[in-house]
Amino acid sequence: MVRLYNLHPFGSQRVVPCEREPARFCCGRDVLFVAGTAASCRVEAFALGDQGRCEPLGSFATLGPVLRMAHSQAGPSTLTSQLELDEFIICQKPVELLGEESKLCEIPVTLESTELPTEDTKRFQVRYLLFRCFTPDQSPFGFCEETKLHSVQLLPVFRTGSVVAHEETENERELLSLFCFFSLPHIGYLYSVGKLVELISTYQYSEKSEQAVLTPQFLHVITSEKLQCFTVRCSAAAARDEDPYIDTTVKACPPVTLDVCTLRMELFIGPRAICHFKNHIILLTKADTEDITERRKPTRRMLSRKADSIKSRTNSESEPGWNLYIINTVSTIQLYREMVDYSRTYENVKTESCIHLLSEAHLLVRAAIMDPSSLKSDEEEELLTAFRESCAFLGDCYSRFDTKDYHLALPYYRMSGLSMTEVLKRLVSEGDEIQTYERGLVFYLTHSLNEDLNEELSKESANKVLQIFCVADPVQLPHILCSPCMTNVCPLTAVKYLQKVEKMMPSVVLTLTKAFMALKMGDLTMYEHEMDSYKETILACGFIGQPKLLRQRKEGMVIPTEFAVYLKEMQPGLLVAATVALHENSKIELEEADTFFKMLCSDSENTVPQLLVDFWEALLVVCSQEEILQELLLRLTSQYVWRISKQELPETKPLKTTEDLINSCSHFALIFPWVTSIMSASSPSDKGYHEDISKLQSLLCSQSTDITSVLPVLEPLTESGNVGLAIRVLCSTRLGKHEEAIERLLERCPDVAVLYAQHELKDDNRAVWWNKLLPELCKRARLTGNDCPVLISSLKETLSVVATELELRDFLSLLPEDGTAAFFLPHLLQCSQRKLLT
Repeated sequence: MVRLYNLHPFGSQRVVPCEREPARFCCGRDVLFVAGTAASCRVEAFALGDQGRCEPLGSFATLGPVLRMAHSQAGPSTLTSQLELDEFIICQKPVELLGEESKLCEIPVTLESTELPTEDTKRFQVRYLLFRCFTPDQSPFGFCEETKLHSVQLLPVFRTGSVVAHEETENERELLSLFCFFSLPHIGYLYSVGKLVELISTYQYSEKSEQAVLTPQFLHVITSEKLQCFTVRCSAAAARDEDPYIDTTVKACPPVTLDVCTLRMELFIGPRAICHFKNHIILLTKADTEDITERRKPTRRMLSRKADSIKSRTNSESEPGWNLYIINTVSTIQLYREMVDYSRTYENVKTESCIHLLSEAHLLVRAAIMDPSSLKSDEEEELLTAFRESCAFLGDCYSRFDTKDYHLALPYYRMSGLSMTEVLKRLVSEGDEIQTYERGLVFYLTHSLNEDLNEELSKESANKVLQIFCVADPVQLPHILCSPCMTNVCPLTAVKYLQKVEKMMPSVVLTLTKAFMALKMGDLTMYEHEMDSYKETILACGFIGQPKLLRQRKEGMVIPTEFAVYLKEMQPGLLVAATVALHENSKIELEEADTFFKMLCSDSENTVPQLLVDFWEALLVVCSQEEILQELLLRLTSQYVWRISKQELPETKPLKTTEDLINSCSHFALIFPWVTSIMSASSPSDKGYHEDISKLQSLLCSQSTDITSVLPVLEPLTESGNVGLAIRVLCSTRLGKHEEAIERLLERCPDVAVLYAQHELKDDNRAVWWNKLLPELCKRARLTGNDCPVLISSLKETLSVVATELELRDFLSLLPEDGTAAFFLPHLLQCSQRKLLT
């Protein structure tokens, strides 16, 4: 479908002062080259200036008639195309593109360089992207002439911000998208040849075309008597190439599939050829013979003047009726303003037409912004302002109109930079209690309020939001009232609206919100009445349904004391479980939960209340995010250490024992048997902190805990009796320092050394038995003699293990030379017998 809007993309036009009839022309670097007809064999050059000014630069002769002219930018960014009869092929080097199957056309393509060979040009390659063949039997027009290609063009779009100001370094620009346009007399095709080869627009012409030229903003087409201007979708496709996440709740762009439209049909006599350069359109017109004859018929006045008649006959042979025009397209801002004004005629009549035309205006501005090389220094800010304004207009449309794409109100308003207050002023009439509100506005407000934007609505605006949701989506009222943006809302008005909703749709969350509003008003009677409505379920259901009621308010108003007292009297396990559920559903952050529990238990003398520790332990059971997991492990370790070192008992009984946690959480490991053996000889003073000690040891026995990160936290316990010994040996073991661990055990708790070795010295650590433990035991036994039976017993057990592991010769080499033969003989026999048996 092609839409027609009578807009004015064409501005002033001037005639190029050519001395001879033009046949070919092209533009490049602000210069227009015009080749004469076959008889003249001459090329004229003109300098192009602002407002279409054209000054002759000179001319030069050619050896023969000019058959084709093209301007080429030297360097690796050159784009080339080739046209062979009615077959079409594109070749392009800078980016890897799909369409390899087009090689099957078996048409050879060769590259011709327009410059001296360089290292860059040697690397040029041909890549086949697209092949189409048009034949009469495939054409609805039925004639070969009607299916012949007359225009082929490649249009590159470079990455925004990568354009270099100086032309000599222009080749450093990074190609973002590439578009291919080709046209038959009655139809044109625009392809995107980026990562995918894709047809994005088809142009149906109202009459037979002579030639077409593509620009980043428009497609210009000439027919036998008209210059037509169509919109293009290149900027929409390039925007998505530049940002694949553009279609989100934060950003948006009109679709590539938007209907194309004709902006203008300008009448000319005999258009023959067209080209484009910056904001100039170069148009060659040539009238037919009958047009010239009709135009040159002498009037009665001319016949009465003989001299004029003779002059007219003389000029009729030398003036063939041609003209070469330079037509300026109007500035982007001027055309944008006209499109916005035009769209207002559709505001209350044709919704889709209004949105379509505003989308065209948006894409027009976006295309200009994506081509900063064509902008003047004072134009960029004006374009950015227009871009934000166009986003606001589109946001208004998707908010006001009943359209399937109502959700686009949110990203367009966000791109506009408007605040919620400004949006409300644009859309909502003052004092209108019966106004209807479309889905787009409700969608925008719901997301904006739920995302805790740093914007406080005034009392009037907040009350207006309440009215909107009461009419359009009353279920959302309790959630809307919990937004920090609604801080200034009148609580009395809020309760009035909540009571209206409650009659139709009562809920726990609604009741809880009413209780909160009652506290804001200082109405404790109403508060107690509401809180008594649901008793136990108000916590389990209410706070999970609306977690912001648990949060510390951004304006400094925390959950009131009455709320805290009520919650604290409830089952602590239910409170912890509810808060864990909130966190796992991303409805409350870890720091927010900390603040809540600390505030709730403000009468506690501990820096960290037990209820918060219970929350951390419960959250650890279900936590799957590594960053939060390590944070929880560090917090719990710190708290256990603090209590043990300060001999501080928790103010309330913990919800879970060590055994409960080990059974339910993989991050709490079974405590090693040698640790339990060390702790069996603990002093009576440690017994009161048994749960904290065992939970700490369980965490340190777990592979989840990063020992390196918790070492500074453990420092206060390192010298604390058997607890400190167990902690230090656990850390040495987890760090792979087994010899250091054995040394500590032999020093402080030798009876645990062998138990430790049996549990830890396996596989790669097996050699520590004979390289470290056996020599140490021998040395210490020799020094103490029979005064330490524990050492003798440990030595015997160690010898039994080593005798089963080593060869006889290796075993003998380890035994002390001054040892008692009778002591070692049984183990030597054991080793030798094992050898005989094997």
